[in-house]
Amino acid sequence: MKVVVLASGSEGNATYIETQESKIILDLGKNAKYIREKLESIEVNPKDIDAIIISHTHKDHTSALKTFTNRYKTPVYVSKEMLPDLENLKEYENLILFEDTIYLKDVKISSIKSSHDAPDARNFIIESHKESVVYVTDTGYINRKYFNLLKDKDIYLFESNHDIEMLMNGPYPKWLKTRVVGSYGHLSNKDSSFYLTKLIGPHTKKIILMHLSHINNTSEKALEMIHETFKEYDIDFSNIECAKQSEITEVVC
Repeated sequence: MKVVVLASGSEGNATYIETQESKIILDLGKNAKYIREKLESIEVNPKDIDAIIISHTHKDHTSALKTFTNRYKTPVYVSKEMLPDLENLKEYENLILFEDTIYLKDVKISSIKSSHDAPDARNFIIESHKESVVYVTDTGYINRKYFNLLKDKDIYLFESNHDIEMLMNGPYPKWLKTRVVGSYGHLSNKDSSFYLTKLIGPHTKKIILMHLSHINNTSEKALEMIHETFKEYDIDFSNIECAKQSEITEVVC
């Protein structure tokens, strides 16, 4: 399995996952030109994408959908509850509605409910040929009932949106600060680090921290928090990087 985060942040989010038989994009933010160029930079033809899977309908996860699907006719997977927010997909011939689980060639994609202020927001566990990826972003918290599903996976793509002190002392209005830290908002560096202490295991080989705020966070602060938290819990794991807004990550195999 190959994993590349193409973009991650408030301006747009997209992640490419490739298995032996499938090429998948999770979320499609930014714009179609950006997505095409980043795919081509890793020698992937956009025409070969088998599925676009949407986690929720906020524009930073869907802004490239209309142009990309008009050009490439790629199958798009959304839940029924997301559809009213995606007007351009209502008559789309390659639209596929999912409920809980998606089966695609050699891939099983299990969805779990995230806690976010968007209709039926989801996170995902992607499994293929005994390899696994967890995709957790845009959620105010993670329900404990999902812990067993999320435990000991190979790769974690995990939201670490904000440093709490930077957010509270920053320029956001009070209502927006309340939204971000609330149960339907985003995971802080502290939240993310704590959850990961409960989830990673012997099979885990990579963590990519996602959706870092460019106003209320820095890569340095996110990494400092997770390293300190892992040390506190006697976890020896250091293969961690932060995804960026307009740069792809390394190809994780």
